[in-house]
Amino acid sequence: MYGDGGWEGQQAHPGHQPAYGGQQQQHHYPQGQQPQGQQQPQQQGYGDWGQGHAQQYDPQYQGYDQQQYMGQEQQQYAQQNQQPYHQGYQEGGWDGTGTHAHVPYAADPGDPYGQQAAAYGAQQPDFYGTPDAYPPPEPPNRRQSAPEPEPEAAAAPEPEPGQKTDWDPGPDQGEHAFFAGGGGQDDEGEDDGDEPEGRGERRGRGGKGAKGGKGSKGAEGKKSRNGTACLIVVLVFTGGLGGVGYFGYQFYQNRYGAAPDFAGDGSGTAVTVEIPKGAGGYDIGRILKAAGVVESVDAFVSAQQGNPKGKTIQDGVYTLQKRMSAASAVELLLSPKSRSNLVIAEGLRNSKVYTMIDKRLEVAAGTTAGVAKKSYKTLGLPAWALNRPDLKDPLEGFLYPSSYAVSKGQKPDAVLKKMVARAAEKYQEFDLDKKASALGLDGPWQLLTVASLVQAEGTSHDDFRKMAEVVYNRLKPGNPQTYGSLEFDSTYNYVKNQSKIDLSIAELRNYDNPYNTYHEKGLPPGPIDNPGDDALKGALNPTHDGWYYFLSTDGKSSKFTKTLAEHEKLVNAWNASKGKN
Repeated sequence: MYGDGGWEGQQAHPGHQPAYGGQQQQHHYPQGQQPQGQQQPQQQGYGDWGQGHAQQYDPQYQGYDQQQYMGQEQQQYAQQNQQPYHQGYQEGGWDGTGTHAHVPYAADPGDPYGQQAAAYGAQQPDFYGTPDAYPPPEPPNRRQSAPEPEPEAAAAPEPEPGQKTDWDPGPDQGEHAFFAGGGGQDDEGEDDGDEPEGRGERRGRGGKGAKGGKGSKGAEGKKSRNGTACLIVVLVFTGGLGGVGYFGYQFYQNRYGAAPDFAGDGSGTAVTVEIPKGAGGYDIGRILKAAGVVESVDAFVSAQQGNPKGKTIQDGVYTLQKRMSAASAVELLLSPKSRSNLVIAEGLRNSKVYTMIDKRLEVAAGTTAGVAKKSYKTLGLPAWALNRPDLKDPLEGFLYPSSYAVSKGQKPDAVLKKMVARAAEKYQEFDLDKKASALGLDGPWQLLTVASLVQAEGTSHDDFRKMAEVVYNRLKPGNPQTYGSLEFDSTYNYVKNQSKIDLSIAELRNYDNPYNTYHEKGLPPGPIDNPGDDALKGALNPTHDGWYYFLSTDGKSSKFTKTLAEHEKLVNAWNASKGKN
């Protein structure tokens, strides 16, 4: 088996190990060295190997004339593998004649492995020539010998003109620039002396297509691509820095920079805004920005915080200017000039309040009074205020004194609902329902009526507690001074819708009306005005000094007495000062 020349011919590997030669066959140039000839004595017992190898180096290549088949195969190996000693394997046989018409182990031209074995070059190991493939034992003097360095393979000679081969690879198309590493252009007339490798070695045949990646133009192509890549990296890096810088600037501006703000005191275009109760700086800022007064909420909040009185801005309706600086807007909100709220003073009667609402809403006179009379049950009155008989106005006492945002375009019922809601809230805070019985009154309704009397008769906040005591003392049916009769001028004036001070006793006693306390004992049917906080507090906490009478001489203060005699003495003195008898 190991001496079979056909077997050797079939294994077309340049690094194949001889049968018993003890050394690995190497790549050789056809001139200068003939290792097969040197190993011939060791191979004499295995056929005419000497003759076969001797014919290997015949410069005349006689095997072409004798056997075209083998000559063609020899040419293929010379061109593809560049291993000249394969020619000897193909020409030499057992008898050295070169006629192998029926050699069973000759290489098959159609065998793809026989023709393409050189695709892996001299660097592919032959597993039949390695210890892994169970090699035959070697002589002692040849064992573990160091392998000789492999010389570079020489280029095979070109075939002579006119000779034909069984395999034609077709026109040399070279390597694509991507696989060859070049720039995709031929390197005309340039050779750096490197031998082509890989696929270029097999197909290029030393042509310029095989070396296209190693010329100067290929280097320029690489430099061009490297330059483009660097440019892209620089552009991406620069763009990233620009993006980071932009967003960093935006973050700084949003976090630390000054908020956008208009300049000046406004454009001259007036605008009305309503600030609701309990609104904070950001709430007010949003309202002003939506109305076009300030440019940004943050600018207004900053200006409000920077003003010592900025947090004293009250709810209400304000007339401002569009496109104002935030600081100017704060100053105007703090100025009474900008207030356009409807202010309900303490002690005002409903008839007066209705007129004020009509004027503010710019509606016909009597509009609000008509809504109040018709829709009072739907305006939010508490249950204890409903279904009271003989009332002149069911809403009297529930249009609570305060400042209200009222402007043109609003509906009267909407304004009335705000006022009634404010009154109901206040009366709940004062807990009128529970405290009424402790004062000898029949529920919160009577307590509210007492507070309205205190508000109407009192001339100052200091008078309210004493005035409340006068009311409670006179309401007592068994008191020795009035015997349960109040006799307040304010009740007569209310029903008359007037405010007179100098009234005669005859006039007062002869007018028959439930509200006339000179004619009727006890409390009137309901409140006669809208009492404020101080009047309510006075009604809830009266003095206990025994006051029954009072006299207001100048409209600014009152004098109180405990007996009728003391009271008449004060009245005579006041009449004398006025020139009256």
